[in-house]
Amino acid sequence: MAAGAAALQAAPAKRPNIIVMMADDMGISDLGCYGSEIATPNLDRLAKNGMRFTQFYNNARCCPTRATLMTGVYPHQAGVGHMVEDYDVPGYKGDLSKEVVTIPEVLRPAGYRTAMSGKWHVTPYKPDAKHNWPLQRGFEKYYGIINGAASYFQPASLTRDNTPITAEGPNYYLTDAIAENASKYIEEFGKGSDPFFLYVAFTSPHWPLHAMQSDIDKYKDRYNKGWDELRAERHKKMIELGIVDKKWPITPRDDSAPSWKDAPNKEWFARRMAVYAAQIDRMDQNVGRILDTLEKTGKTNDTLILFLADNGGCAEELGAAQQQVYIPKTSVHGKPVVRGNNPELMPGEDETFQSYGLPWANASNTPFRLFKHWVHEGGISSPLIAHWPNGVAKKGSITHQMAHLMDVMATCVDLGKATYPAKHAGNTIKPCEGKSLTPIFEGKQRAGYSNGLFWEHEGNRAMRLGKWKLVAKNTRDWELFDMDADRTELTNVGAKYPDRVKSMVGAHDAWSKRAGVEVFDDVKKKRRKA
Repeated sequence: MAAGAAALQAAPAKRPNIIVMMADDMGISDLGCYGSEIATPNLDRLAKNGMRFTQFYNNARCCPTRATLMTGVYPHQAGVGHMVEDYDVPGYKGDLSKEVVTIPEVLRPAGYRTAMSGKWHVTPYKPDAKHNWPLQRGFEKYYGIINGAASYFQPASLTRDNTPITAEGPNYYLTDAIAENASKYIEEFGKGSDPFFLYVAFTSPHWPLHAMQSDIDKYKDRYNKGWDELRAERHKKMIELGIVDKKWPITPRDDSAPSWKDAPNKEWFARRMAVYAAQIDRMDQNVGRILDTLEKTGKTNDTLILFLADNGGCAEELGAAQQQVYIPKTSVHGKPVVRGNNPELMPGEDETFQSYGLPWANASNTPFRLFKHWVHEGGISSPLIAHWPNGVAKKGSITHQMAHLMDVMATCVDLGKATYPAKHAGNTIKPCEGKSLTPIFEGKQRAGYSNGLFWEHEGNRAMRLGKWKLVAKNTRDWELFDMDADRTELTNVGAKYPDRVKSMVGAHDAWSKRAGVEVFDDVKKKRRKA
């Protein structure tokens, strides 16, 4: 068994079912149990009866996160150091490597049934090149989208198993469909005696701002006071819940965001956040649907559920200029789809294609700095809820132990009593980099990452070693933060500890060489033409 994937604790005699659910482009403060005003009663229930992590890390962007989650290695090692574009560099091929294995490829030989419902996004969408589609990477059943963005009413690249399909019916909504299919898989697998692994990758609340009107109406006036007041409200609640330490001041409003009192188009801005909240609300409703189905099978106590997000809140603003393949030209009812963030058009219906923008993303990432793309805490901090009645020792507990996406593979290997292979399908497999979360579930102190955790995305770089975090925004100089005293990254102490900076920079350089990281500005020059 590969280093890092070895079982750190004896698994229960009965191997659990494992359900991994993931939100798309959601900040750490966007769930009620992490400080939000958005109604998430089903996820809150999982937290109340399970465990919440406060220092769980993702990879700052959808593709790198999904590659790591599925394989237990750093994204560059999996060939997805950026997006699903081929830069003709091993770490940036944009297509899941054959030198890594996925969770279902490891669990299926150990006797697990496997299925996925939702967004895949670790290979380019080419209907004639299915070598890295879910069924070719260990899943028995699949429903969802292969690419990374889609209308919620008319999703592009929608696929069942290996067959491209189209959305059916005027009432189709992608979040509902993902949960409906996940529930069907649970119903089927629940009839048997074999354990199962289910990956539910919601697209919510990734843009576009598409939601059901009944859900939007719940938040119609909620955001009229703006993002400044919302950030303060959430920060206060996060402190009360024990998610963040009161000694960490909230970061100043991002420089690119106006104060609410100076913001134009307040009605439009408030509507954008209302639709975003409605998307999360609907996702939570569908989490409830999945939980109800699981309960009917009688397997809730025997099932580990993990819920996380792929990156922090997304500050991307959508323009109107370019027609992308994932944007329908007309709505379900034949109206032209208007692309881009247009203040003259309220979002929510499918003839719009908008995002909620930087100021609200700043609120989603309360109290941290920056957003998706960047590797400051706002970009890489994710909620993680673990629910497992037979395995989580203390209900309603909060852990401040540091953990990472890579740990999901190691946990599956551990609890599933599976073998992480040295070779697979004729290929030598990179060792798992993660560590099992089982000791944390049991209330124990887990051996940490003594050599550190590392990040690189689009030239943004970071390293976490114990309480220290070294981080750089693209080509800017390195900064050093004491995360015990200052997790909101406001006081750079690099000048005070030059030897520590030098040592950590050296460690990051060594990791970069080992993991296949290259200077991103050089990588961009090598992008292959489609």
